[in-house]
Amino acid sequence: MIRTLLAAATLGLLAAPAQAETLYVRAGRLVDPETGTVLAARLLRVEDGRVAAVLPDGPVPVGAKLVDWSAFTVLPGLIDCHVHLADTGQTANVAEPLLHSPMEIAYIGARNARTTLMAGFTTVHDVGSFRAFADVELRNAIDRGDVIGPRMQAVGAYVTTPGGGGEVTGFSPEVRIPEDMRAGVVSGPDDTRAKVNFLFQHGADSIKLIATGAVLASGTEAGQQELSEAEMRAAVEVAAARKSWVTAHAHGAEGIKAAIRAGVRAIEHASLIDDEGIALAKAKGVWLDMDIYNGDYIAEVGRREKWPENYLRKNDETTDAQRVGFRKALKAGVRLSFGTDAGVYPHGQNARQFAYMVRYGMSPMQAIQSATTSAAALMGWSKDVGALSPGHYADIIAVAGDPFADITALETVAHVMKGGEVVR
Repeated sequence: MIRTLLAAATLGLLAAPAQAETLYVRAGRLVDPETGTVLAARLLRVEDGRVAAVLPDGPVPVGAKLVDWSAFTVLPGLIDCHVHLADTGQTANVAEPLLHSPMEIAYIGARNARTTLMAGFTTVHDVGSFRAFADVELRNAIDRGDVIGPRMQAVGAYVTTPGGGGEVTGFSPEVRIPEDMRAGVVSGPDDTRAKVNFLFQHGADSIKLIATGAVLASGTEAGQQELSEAEMRAAVEVAAARKSWVTAHAHGAEGIKAAIRAGVRAIEHASLIDDEGIALAKAKGVWLDMDIYNGDYIAEVGRREKWPENYLRKNDETTDAQRVGFRKALKAGVRLSFGTDAGVYPHGQNARQFAYMVRYGMSPMQAIQSATTSAAALMGWSKDVGALSPGHYADIIAVAGDPFADITALETVAHVMKGGEVVR
């Protein structure tokens, strides 16, 4: 059902595929995150949706198509490794996920995808929705050109313990939860293997484990480990057999270390990580995908809108600790990617996190690299996205300001190109 609905959920925004043609993009300044440098005026030649050459600025061939962004700072399209496109936004109502049909979720996902792309995020790792495979079908609709949106990897469903941080919780036990909201609920390693295989069989690109309790879920505590190390290792083994990878939502220190030992590629949140966990992440080459803007949004909007008190308490317990951990991980040389938990706060505001990353120790270039080269490496897509050297998709954004003087320039994107097609 969701497949048909997402095909219809275009909101009048059908995207034609990139044409098999050559065009040129003139950049006033070009940010090269691969070398960590900013280049003076450049000319990018784009062929069949990919960068064919990066040239000194100069005239283009007579009659050639030119996109003139000479007044702008030009960067690779940005990447957010932690979004929730195919779901409702966070509200004070714990039963909010039950109030929206799969049909409505299809339209909501289409809207969120377009908003994200127009904000300059041309690639995302969608790490789950309560309706199983809503993210997969949204990805497919974007790939078909039915919906405007970023390139996506999807996880299909949260892999979680019964009543855990990936479940819809917080109301009377008599309430029956739809089966498609429990597709990833597991009990034991064998069940985990079966459910993870099921997710891959139905189109998941990667897997999202809920290793510990969640801030925004009643009946769970952020610091408490939920999935066992054996269950997480089972998921990693299945993913490896399918040449894929696993990330783990983990706030608590012990859950983080168990997930790393189990072989995950990344940790989402990592709020209460301890020194041992930082050292283990460094030694294993694991990415930390830390949403250090999100806590302030929850504190401000959650209190104003009277979100459940247990949500606000857990947010208070994790926000400052997460930022301390971020500083320590950065100093230790741990891999840090750009992930925001967009969907808790409104989609399209993803770039607000850059200022926090700079505030808590990154240089502007490091922050940009976290959302380009580092994020692409985490997703296994370094050959295609995250840079503008020849061979990469022509996923390009332009901003009017200088993000190296003021990183908040990235919050207002003037122009967006995806695969050689100007969408904004």
